[in-house]
Amino acid sequence: MLPQPIMSHLCKFCDLEPSSCNGTGTCLSNCSITSICMEKKEVCVAIWRKNESSYTVETLCHDPSKPLYGVLLDDYNSSTCVMREKNTTSGLAHFCSCTEEECNDKLSFSPIVDPTPEDPVVSVILVSLLPLLLLAVVVAAMFYWYRVYRRRMLNQEWESSNKKRKAKAGGLDCSDACAIMMDDDGSDSSSTHANNLNHNTEPLPIELDLQVGKGRFAQVYKAKLKQSTSDQFETVAVKIFPYEEYASWKNEKDIFSDTDLRHENILHFLTAEERKLEKQYWLITAFHHRGNLQEYLTRHVISWEDLRVLGSSLARGVAHLHSDHLPCGRPKVPIVHRDLKSSNILVKNDLTCCLCDFGLGLRLDNSLSVDDLANSGQVGTARYMAPEVLESRLNLENIESFKQTDVYSMALVLWEMTSRCEAIGEVKDYEPPFGSKVREHPCVESMKDNVLRDRGRPDIPNTWLSHQGIAVMCATIKECWDHDPEARLTAHCVAERLAEVEDEIDKLSSRSSSNTKVPPHVTTAEKL
Repeated sequence: MLPQPIMSHLCKFCDLEPSSCNGTGTCLSNCSITSICMEKKEVCVAIWRKNESSYTVETLCHDPSKPLYGVLLDDYNSSTCVMREKNTTSGLAHFCSCTEEECNDKLSFSPIVDPTPEDPVVSVILVSLLPLLLLAVVVAAMFYWYRVYRRRMLNQEWESSNKKRKAKAGGLDCSDACAIMMDDDGSDSSSTHANNLNHNTEPLPIELDLQVGKGRFAQVYKAKLKQSTSDQFETVAVKIFPYEEYASWKNEKDIFSDTDLRHENILHFLTAEERKLEKQYWLITAFHHRGNLQEYLTRHVISWEDLRVLGSSLARGVAHLHSDHLPCGRPKVPIVHRDLKSSNILVKNDLTCCLCDFGLGLRLDNSLSVDDLANSGQVGTARYMAPEVLESRLNLENIESFKQTDVYSMALVLWEMTSRCEAIGEVKDYEPPFGSKVREHPCVESMKDNVLRDRGRPDIPNTWLSHQGIAVMCATIKECWDHDPEARLTAHCVAERLAEVEDEIDKLSSRSSSNTKVPPHVTTAEKL
């Protein structure tokens, strides 16, 4: 007996034949011939054409990898034959292809959706509603105008009452005091000229000079701000964000734009600009040539007096940031820095500190919900992160918990200052907190091992405590980096304590000079 051939599947196989299919719904090919496809890879195909007065159908087997009438089949992995219009070498035609047995016998055409005649009732309803819609728009516009007008009138009343109060009191009120709280060091740029320009219409005449810093989101340049009336210029700092870092620029701009933020220990902000031609966003601030605190401590060993001035000014800056009111009692929105570290603190000419880089700052507005706070994320620099931030267990119900993370970071910065003070005895080369215990740029997991598992903190040798002022500083640092956030001091308390140290040291010095003995077992910390 002869061997049986390998069977492929069956398809309808008729040449071009007249058809009753009119191109709608489902119909049969009316092909009476069934053929075995010669190759396994061939599929069943049906081609429907419309002539001027009739319709035709062609059925066959075909290899889909080869063109058919100039058309490549692309929908053959189907059990049904769904007709689709194709542009062939001989004009338009409808093709279908499928892989089931004789599946090209039943042709399925997509239904033609006739446009629904317009319902006259719908038209009547729409025409009737149009006056109501116009009325609603007019009412909304009037309401909006009333709110804007009323707010403007209230502002004018407030300003006029302010002027009356000032005239009656013969002095400055709180808003004026804040407005003049500029950088008081003449050699550091405070640029009142920049504040008088209209930044919304044209960019300031600034010439970039030298790059002085680079961070994760932006680069900082020393720059020249040219005076409009002369060839003179003022030195300013320009922080340049690329277009991709718009969110960081906007967050810092919004925080800096709050006039209540102005303080001698907060970097003085001039303006923000969108430089469309350069595809950049700029923040323009005062320039301090001593650089950041980390750079300064790396290059200098400081005296006890320097340490007291640097530490006190840092605490005052953080306290103002965290405060919910101004010195005059007017309410203020508290702000947390969330990335407090020595490289984000500038040193002014008088050796006081000012805080900068608020790209990760957060305004603790009363409108923030728990979800808003939770979505703010685990942010900051791992080396300076508080235990509760590393562990992602911040108490979101209490906004004070955010301030407590700043206090922990501030304690590490105070330790950096103290480690470079000549009053501790032997002063080693500058090292950041945790020094060589972690890598240069440690990750969160590495810091968890040190801070959470081992409860580690930077070393405070006993030799440091022989100086009475340093002993108070170290006691303060330990209370600020306590593992329990609620056991930490507030920034305001730290500022007050460091201010008291100066008075106490002065008293001890005067007693010593008048031969009044201080018992050696009584420390300054105990007295305070």
